[in-house]
Amino acid sequence: MLAIRLVSGPERPDTLVLPLRSAGPAEEPDAPAALVPTAPALPDDLLAEAAALVPAARLTGRAGEVREHLRPGGSPLRLLLLSVGEGDERAWRTAGAALARAAKDETCVTVALPADAVDALRGLVEGLLLGSYRFRLTEAGTAPALAEVDLVVGDPDGLTATLDAARTTAEMTRLARDLTNTPSSVKNPQWFAEQVRAAVADQPDLHLRVREPEELEAEGFGGILAVGRGSASGPRLVELDWRPGDARTHVVLVGKGITFDTGGISIKPVPAMKLMRKDMAGAAAVVAATLGAAALRLPVRITTLAPLAENMVSGSAFRPGDIVRHYGGVTSETTNSDAEGRLVLADAMAYAVQELGPDLLVDLATLTGANAVALGKRHGALYSENDQLAADLLTSIEAAGEHAWRMPLPADYVEYLGSELADLHSSPDRGAGSVVAALFLREFTGDLRDRWVHVDMSAPSWSENDEAELTRGATGWGVRGLLRWLATL
Repeated sequence: MLAIRLVSGPERPDTLVLPLRSAGPAEEPDAPAALVPTAPALPDDLLAEAAALVPAARLTGRAGEVREHLRPGGSPLRLLLLSVGEGDERAWRTAGAALARAAKDETCVTVALPADAVDALRGLVEGLLLGSYRFRLTEAGTAPALAEVDLVVGDPDGLTATLDAARTTAEMTRLARDLTNTPSSVKNPQWFAEQVRAAVADQPDLHLRVREPEELEAEGFGGILAVGRGSASGPRLVELDWRPGDARTHVVLVGKGITFDTGGISIKPVPAMKLMRKDMAGAAAVVAATLGAAALRLPVRITTLAPLAENMVSGSAFRPGDIVRHYGGVTSETTNSDAEGRLVLADAMAYAVQELGPDLLVDLATLTGANAVALGKRHGALYSENDQLAADLLTSIEAAGEHAWRMPLPADYVEYLGSELADLHSSPDRGAGSVVAALFLREFTGDLRDRWVHVDMSAPSWSENDEAELTRGATGWGVRGLLRWLATL
């Protein structure tokens, strides 16, 4: 991963990066660009040379444009002109990712930042680290040479905390990407639990409990056991606790952790099954966010629950029409074994409400294909009955560079959950798939019904292409938004 440091002046100026902003308003995207005043000021002759290059290079200032200018015998030897759009954090994040790709053959680059560098620094660092991400097991080809980035700022000491926050956020997002990208030939419930155990091994303030299948059976986690029953790799429940002494709020995060989803007896068609190693992206996000909160010493207690199972086809797999008894005794009828995520989430949520007594409950899950049908590939579907809680989380998600849209929980659809055989029907085939799944989960929130948020993030958990700070494959969606929100509590 890139080494990034704050400096007060260009110490190794072989390649100097100068930012440009659009000189026109947002409604004029093709307006000419102008150099951003930097701190400290750079030599006048260098700035004049760079300014003369802008119109010749046909730069508009739209975030992510990069142009190279060689200066044989000069210092610096190369100028990179980097467009940062309107100069907000999101634009700097896009620019950072573009720089990571454009400068991949360099060893070290120096970037001059503006005097008011907080948003620029955070966005640029996250963009650099996320745009340069490469999956550690399967990425082919020559690794990028770029290893070091110097950021020239007016007050390095005053920006250290901002750099640390950006670096931690990006590192945890990269961890979630690694966990999600790992093939299911390697990744099963036990493997995931071992990755978490390794991550907390040297951190005494983090407490971990992993429930094995026998413990799940003894304590009545019937949903997790039902989904995991068809696999030779038994299910697990990871419980990770960050408990700082100054915490005033207790948040429980729950993440769906299906390490591979065949659909079970209701088997998926091959095209829908190919990427089902990503069906634990919710668990990856909440675990990574908790590790990030601990690294940043956020003053909020966080208990993260990751119910882990592999949904396979075998003689022992649960069947369509089976009745599942969840933690606490509620029963559900499932006529589609491919609606398995809500079964493991229901167990974890019921346990959280009945045993942990949190102030807030948030779950993230790659739950339904209906998420993508409704909102496309970049937005998660957010559900909550609490207007303020929903607004706060949406604000944090957007500020972090992710996207979500609030969806309704209509009372008219509750009747869909009726069952003649059980307390609830978990998979009624009556349309509104993402909404009905959310309504089912709401039945397990108990007294926390008005302090609960569900995010269906199946679509934005994966990217088919490199785009801004996203790279092809797992996106780590949710880590950045959760960390930004947790920092406000």
